[in-house]
Amino acid sequence: MAGETPFRKRRPWRRHGHQAQQDGIGGTGPAEGGHASAERSAAPPDHSGGSDDERGRSASLEVAGAAALPDLAAQQEQQDRADPTTGGRLHAVKRGVRKSGESAKALAAQLADRIIDTAPRVPVRDLATLRRQFPGLGPEELADKLVTGACRGTATVGAGIGAAAMMPVPPAMLAELAAEVTGVAAIEMKLVAELHEVYGLRPPGNLGQRSTAYLTSWTEERGIDVTRPTTLNAALGGQMKRELRQQIMKRMARNLPNLIPFMIGAAVGATMNRRDTRKLADRVRNDLRKEQIPWDRLPALPPLEQPLNPAELPKEIEGP
Repeated sequence: MAGETPFRKRRPWRRHGHQAQQDGIGGTGPAEGGHASAERSAAPPDHSGGSDDERGRSASLEVAGAAALPDLAAQQEQQDRADPTTGGRLHAVKRGVRKSGESAKALAAQLADRIIDTAPRVPVRDLATLRRQFPGLGPEELADKLVTGACRGTATVGAGIGAAAMMPVPPAMLAELAAEVTGVAAIEMKLVAELHEVYGLRPPGNLGQRSTAYLTSWTEERGIDVTRPTTLNAALGGQMKRELRQQIMKRMARNLPNLIPFMIGAAVGATMNRRDTRKLADRVRNDLRKEQIPWDRLPALPPLEQPLNPAELPKEIEGP
C-alpha cells in the first residue's frame, strides 16, 4: 500500500477528464502517476466540456455576448421610435398624414354645411333686372358679361386670401382656405343662377327649392335640366352631400398654392380662381344652350324672391 495516494487526497483533475478515465478505477503507483502526468502534459487540450480554465472563460464570454444581443436590439428599436431622425420619423409622418386627412374631411363636412346654409342667402337678379342693367345685349353677350364679372369677383377673393397669407401662420391657414372656398362658392352659385335666367331656364319652386337646384348645379358643374324632375328632387340627398364634400375637397386641394407667402399666393390665387370660374361657366353654358328658350317665347315670370339677409359679395360681379 506504500506509495499509493489516499482517496481523500487525490486531486480533482485525476477523477475528471480523458486521462483519468484511462487510469481505471483505483489509484496508481509512483511510476504510473509519473507516466500519467507526462501523458497528461503531452495530450492536447480537452474540448469535451472539462474544467479547463481558459475554455471556461471563453465559454462564459460567448454566453454573455449572446444574452446581450436581444437587449441591444430592443434598445435600438426603442431609440428608433423615439429618435425623429431614424425610425421615429416614419411613424411621425404616418401619424401626421392620418391626422391631416381626418382634419381635411372634418373641414370639408363643415364647409358643406356652411355652403348649404349660404345658398338661400345668395342674391340673384332675374332676367328683367339683368336686361335693364345691360341694355341692348343678347343672351350670349349678357352671359359673357356675367362670366367676366364673376371671374373678377373670384380673382379678388383669391388675391385677398393670398395677401392675408403673406406670412405663413399654420393655425390660420385652414381658416383662410375655408373663407376662400366659401366666398368663391357664393360667387359661382350666383353666376349659375343668373345664367339660368339668361337662357330662360329658371327652375320651378320657391327660394329654397331654387337655391337647392343651383347648389346641385354648382356641385356637379352642370346645367339644370328643368324637364327632368329627378335632377331637382335628388337635391340635398345623401349622394348630393357626398358629391358636395368631394367638390369642396377638390377646391381646397386646388387652392393650396394660394397660401404661398410673400404675396406669391395672391397672384396664384387670382389666376387659378379666374380660370376655375371660367371653366365652370363654360360647362354650365354648354348644357343650357341645348335647352335654351328664346326671350320672345318666354312666359311672363314673376320677380325673384330676394333673401332677407343676403350674403355679402364683391362689387365686381354686379357690373355697371
